[in-house]
Amino acid sequence: MSSALITHRHLDVDGVRVFYRETGPADAPVLLLLHGFPSGSHQYRRLMAELGGEFRLVAPDYPGFGRTEAPADFTYTFDALADVTEGFVTALGLDRFSLYVFDFGAPVGFRIAARHPEWIEGLIVQNGNAYEDGLSDAAREFIALRRENPGDVEQIEGLLTLDGTRFQYETGVADPALLDPDSWTLDQHFLDLPGRTAAQVDLALDYRSNVALYPAWQEWLRAHTPPALVVWGTGDPFFTEPGARAYLRDLPEAELHLLPTGHFALEDQLPRIAPLVADFLRARAKDADRADA
Repeated sequence: MSSALITHRHLDVDGVRVFYRETGPADAPVLLLLHGFPSGSHQYRRLMAELGGEFRLVAPDYPGFGRTEAPADFTYTFDALADVTEGFVTALGLDRFSLYVFDFGAPVGFRIAARHPEWIEGLIVQNGNAYEDGLSDAAREFIALRRENPGDVEQIEGLLTLDGTRFQYETGVADPALLDPDSWTLDQHFLDLPGRTAAQVDLALDYRSNVALYPAWQEWLRAHTPPALVVWGTGDPFFTEPGARAYLRDLPEAELHLLPTGHFALEDQLPRIAPLVADFLRARAKDADRADA
């Protein structure tokens, strides 16, 4: 038994000091891992240790998350997160990779994919929405919040507390004893850093920009038909099972796996998800070999 070594580095992107984790052989098939809210690249550390012996896995923190450091005047929008992540990918020299998107990683990743379809070798979606089908009533109410409405900002701030963070991990999980409480404790540490509350409020209020882009992302899926693996925790209180099944409308050959867990499916379903990811990446490597032959 062996576990891959993970390196931890920073890379400057237009004044943003991007923290990232990386593992695996430099010439191996690449998987770019885009994290969700309110987490960071650390949510992938177990998956990276599991698969890094065979594949190259790269996981950055966005501005406003984890250990990435942004200037005080950084504007927190999803376009800006995608700009920095795109710059990170370019600076690292990644020009062909599979993309793993989860939660906030979906709007960041789909923006990048739409700008650079030639980069995308395959798509792995885990509880990351690109369809209104999958938005729960709670998610729709959250997206409808506005800064000018009394009490709306305070409602967002309530989700940024330890109770709110733990709720996202535990809801819908079949066996909460499988969850490591260090996961939400670490997320909360980063949420509580100076300036992070304001950053997260700005992003929450910008979430409606993602929904507006859903039709464009769906058109991208239909036009480019990337090989896709969809794994989904069916107990997710925000992104529900219909959001997973909706991908099959535009990618009918996508592989779909519905799992009895919640939003952070990797926390308790890693033994099921890791082999699926590995098989998917092996298939992409064979596709690349045939294309080069």
